Amino acid sequence: MKVESLIKALNADFYTGVPDSLLKPLCNYLMNTYGIDRNHHVIAANEGNCVGVAAGYHMATGKYPVVYMQNSGEGNIVNPVASLLNEKVYAIPMIFIIGWRGEPGKHDEPQHVFQGEITIKLLDDLGIENVILDENMTEDDLRQVVNKFNKTLSEGKPVAFVVRKGALSYDVKVKYSNEYSMSREDIIKHIIAVSGENPIISTTGKASRELFEAREASGQGHGYDFLTVGSMGHTSSIAMGVALNKPDKKVWCIDGDGSAIMHLGALAVLAKHNPENMVYILINNESHETVGGLPTVSSNIDWKSLAAGAGFKWVSSVDNFTDLDKELNEAKNANHLSFIEVKCALGARDDLGRPTTTALENKIAFMEQLKKE
Repeated sequence: MKVESLIKALNADFYTGVPDSLLKPLCNYLMNTYGIDRNHHVIAANEGNCVGVAAGYHMATGKYPVVYMQNSGEGNIVNPVASLLNEKVYAIPMIFIIGWRGEPGKHDEPQHVFQGEITIKLLDDLGIENVILDENMTEDDLRQVVNKFNKTLSEGKPVAFVVRKGALSYDVKVKYSNEYSMSREDIIKHIIAVSGENPIISTTGKASRELFEAREASGQGHGYDFLTVGSMGHTSSIAMGVALNKPDKKVWCIDGDGSAIMHLGALAVLAKHNPENMVYILINNESHETVGGLPTVSSNIDWKSLAAGAGFKWVSSVDNFTDLDKELNEAKNANHLSFIEVKCALGARDDLGRPTTTALENKIAFMEQLKKE
């Protein structure tokens, strides 16, 4: 189905969400039509943030907002759906559009498998009426669904489209870019060169894939790295847990701006507990690149000031490899928690692979390596 048909049927003029690869046609349509526009299209920090913004929109206008997200974000909406939207509380209606990663019977990455199995059940348990949107749904079918949904919405209840892979299409190409020059893959290679045999915890998406491939190319083992293939936004917390309990090891955290923004309060907690053996590296390309390249709000953030305000005592920002190597080496030899923002270009190799070990194998190898002196 053309995404324009869905847009027309919904007849909504406000969208907020967190980008998803299965919803790339919708995301690209919104960017091409509205860009980032507070009156029509807001890319939020996380899915719970979306629900709050959408709830405010509904109360201010009386209209039905649309919230889009990957099904991994269902966990982030449980609290506001149950304690804000539910008819036993404020009875606030909205339309969810949810990309169905890990749909049963379809191959997907390990972090999506269980989430895919429980996607519909979670919606049912939350009292969200839902319909699966696939490539076979006609415009007449869609109109019938929307008519049914409008009755539910009028009763103050949310509804959801669960979108199968390939269900939506959009013919217009949208290109995303920034002004930075360093590639993430090369940045990661520089981090590996300095970190040596220290443990690295890397964020979800292409960063972990590039870290895995860099180890493969150099013939190194994978026990040094924990690849956070899911649980976006929690990489720094995982690294903090390791660093606090392995004070004899220098622990490196590779995070991304989309991940950091998703649960930004984790940085304040990290700074408060101040593991002196940890280096936090924020690779900032100002985008949700792994799921399509849509922008984050990172271009509006002074990360050095934010980190300092959160409580980090040693902060830096670099946009070239000379300064990067200098900051990495200083952080390696320092006895304090370090924050390094690395400004990064958009883009990755077309032939970038995925880890060939399972998530469980990765965890076991990482734990075994941590035991070694």
